[in-house]
Amino acid sequence: MRRALEQKEFELYYQPIVRTDSGQLCSAEALLRWNNPGLGMVMPDRFIPLAEETGLITPIGEWVLQEACMAAMRWKETTGTGIGISVNVSPRQFRDPGFIDTVMNALESSGLPPQQLELEITERLILDNTIETADILRQLDQSGIRLSVDDFGTGYSALSYLKSYPFDTLKIDKSFVQDVMKEQDDASLVKAIINMAHSLGLRVIAEGVEEDAQTHFLQREGCDYSQGYFYSRPLPEKDFQEWLKTNHRAR
Repeated sequence: MRRALEQKEFELYYQPIVRTDSGQLCSAEALLRWNNPGLGMVMPDRFIPLAEETGLITPIGEWVLQEACMAAMRWKETTGTGIGISVNVSPRQFRDPGFIDTVMNALESSGLPPQQLELEITERLILDNTIETADILRQLDQSGIRLSVDDFGTGYSALSYLKSYPFDTLKIDKSFVQDVMKEQDDASLVKAIINMAHSLGLRVIAEGVEEDAQTHFLQREGCDYSQGYFYSRPLPEKDFQEWLKTNHRAR
């Protein structure tokens, strides 16, 4: 893994995030893959924990930010419109002293407007109720960068912190979305999260949308955005560019 960056073995895949009411593309999430000659395509859940533990997540995360921002600028040339890009931030990467500079450098070198970058923060970081965490989030927010809580509902959801930190979006974890048509408890929970988020002025993204019936449920409940296989699987950039050209709702 130490040589993977040098050997250009890492690759970003992109999954569309669309408006639930219309299916119109608004942004995409950047998802890291490791294409190792010996192991084949390695999914992030197999190597990110090790990268986090060893500190390699910092240079890997810096590469992801740079590449994702440049990709978003290439899409603007393809579509003629600004498409947002969402990037996951690991706890160790977030706490690195140079993190804010890394984010700003990625924006400056790519030319991407800050409003088109959304950083996805885990619930673990929200629970780290320190002055440093609050200060970093405040600086990012003041720069115009959007902030979202990733996989909301799977951890110790710190509801009281949602009003303290400058988040823009909640992402409902796919484990709740996948059973909204089968399990009343999951349906009720998704409804509650949407209502709570809207009452706090936050937008909501539902992850893991795979069926037409789920989209109708989310539309009825006023969920702002959706993401999942129903719209597109994560795609390497070449295929994502083709998706942009052929999908009429991407323009």
